[in-house]
Amino acid sequence: MEAAVLFIMVLGLLFLGVPIAISLGLSSVVAIAFFSHDSISSVALQLFTASQNYTLLAIPFFILASAFMSTGGVARRIIRFAIACVGHVRGGLAIAAVFSCMLFAALSGSSPATVVAIGTIAIAGMRQVGYTKEFAAGVIANAGTLGILIPPSIVMVVYAAATDVSVGRMFLAGVIPGLVAGLMLMIAIYVNARMKNMPKQPFAGMGEIVSSAGEAAFGLLLIVIILGGIYAGVFTPTEAAAVAAVYAFLIATFIYRDMGPLKGIPIRKEGESIGAAALRNTWLILVYFLPGCFHGDTKKVLTDAAKTTIMLMFIIVNALLFAHVLTSERIPQAITDWMIGVGFNWFTFLIAVNILLLIGGQFMEPSGLLLIVAPVVFPIGLELGVDPIHLGIIMVVNMEIGMITPPIGLNLFVTSGITGMSLFRVVRAAAPFVAILLVFLVMVTYIPALSTWLPYSLMGPEIVTRH
Repeated sequence: MEAAVLFIMVLGLLFLGVPIAISLGLSSVVAIAFFSHDSISSVALQLFTASQNYTLLAIPFFILASAFMSTGGVARRIIRFAIACVGHVRGGLAIAAVFSCMLFAALSGSSPATVVAIGTIAIAGMRQVGYTKEFAAGVIANAGTLGILIPPSIVMVVYAAATDVSVGRMFLAGVIPGLVAGLMLMIAIYVNARMKNMPKQPFAGMGEIVSSAGEAAFGLLLIVIILGGIYAGVFTPTEAAAVAAVYAFLIATFIYRDMGPLKGIPIRKEGESIGAAALRNTWLILVYFLPGCFHGDTKKVLTDAAKTTIMLMFIIVNALLFAHVLTSERIPQAITDWMIGVGFNWFTFLIAVNILLLIGGQFMEPSGLLLIVAPVVFPIGLELGVDPIHLGIIMVVNMEIGMITPPIGLNLFVTSGITGMSLFRVVRAAAPFVAILLVFLVMVTYIPALSTWLPYSLMGPEIVTRH
């Protein structure tokens, strides 16, 4: 009875257009007040406890790092490097766009940020050399979804906080699936390009590869700092996020100079020696460091990141209150007993999870949907022998597909916005690549080693304590 009332209230409020955070929080409060043995004071206690979650502290820092890295310069340099590497292959510019999305995904942790940063430049470039607008939009909309699969990923942090699993293992678990998904998209583009005789660029030469790699190196070094620092034991994922935010600010403001008081001032003037350039730049950084911290561009990035953080954290805190109600009323246990009673096993359970998430992903934002579903399916998965890290990657891949399926696919709206195409045209352009991701979902679901081999080889198995 309590479970039915709780879920009906949440779904009813969502269909009425109530924001997801309020739907979750209000339903939880009503359930506690009228159906639970908990005191209403537990609401305040749970909200306070949720807001004190150390793992969640990584989210605002990753959002801030992504905001600094999305200023345009980093994406432009990554695209130049990707084109130098694979642009000479048939369909190479589209393959380079996927490669660029994979690299930027490892910096941003966000799919919409990846679509905006890479798509704004790559789609225009593809159009100039003869690709259709629909093909270019379809490539970027789908490749942008890798932003939440290739670590670091904000959605993975949310899953780890909701289920109490290791963020480090989740990040490692996303590496191989992320590479496989990117490779599948590249192969599909190459086959399509060969069939339709799509354009290719002349080979840029090793000099251009080295030069573009050097230019993109400061941005790509962030991947090494985040992942290398975590797995070398230098800092925790939360500390890595804080370091990433500071590093991204320094790179965008004082090295690439895409924003701030030094914007437009070259690192090295024509004819200037390396030593003189180093001395001049050191002096400029010392003089303009404080002005850079308080510059209008910096304030704008901080404000935008703060808005995103507040929205996401408000959803998360209310979702964790919802998870508390589920746990205290033993709703997941009741569902587990029913599923086992009617003959579900791990194989059929994962089919049910995929169907639920594919449908839900069409109507809800990824973090919100994950926070509703994870507290329910996680204990059931444990009972049926599903690995918790494997389950997390399955959920993330479902969130990816949800971002490119109508009517609420966020990447579709972002792609529509940057291309000026109607939403229907973007949906039609993305559809062939969605089929590839559905095949990839089946692979991830039923080949657990794709997700678990790397994290468990380096960090050992995930140990989950049942409460």
